[in-house]
Amino acid sequence: MKTFKLKSLQILELNDDGIERHSLDLMDGLIINREDDQLRWTVEAYVSRAYSSFLHRLYEEKSEIIIRAKITTESNEPAIFITNITGVNDIGDNMNVLFIGKLVDQKTSKVELLLSTLIDEGYRGNALLPVFKQRIL
Repeated sequence: MKTFKLKSLQILELNDDGIERHSLDLMDGLIINREDDQLRWTVEAYVSRAYSSFLHRLYEEKSEIIIRAKITTESNEPAIFITNITGVNDIGDNMNVLFIGKLVDQKTSKVELLLSTLIDEGYRGNALLPVFKQRIL
């Protein structure tokens, strides 16, 4: 396993109006390449409890979530992951959220172009993610 510093995290929420971006102000965070046979990564973000209702809602929905993560330094190109939230935990006045998922092995600009194209083609809400995964993975 390899562990890296998580520098920024953005959740891309797919809804009927397109893509809503939620940038989380990180207090701390890690990203771990599990190097397992499923090529999964673990992302842990330590954030303010102000995000509690949003993160708990995503956790309860149990749907796949696209995240953008900058690793090691702010100047790095963000990596895109298709994940699930596996835990949301209160820690004192703050909380952590755990994601497990797969790295989308594409440049961010290509991923965003594909998402925009799919939206232009009429894909929305729950129909968008399966088509995105089929074309990107």
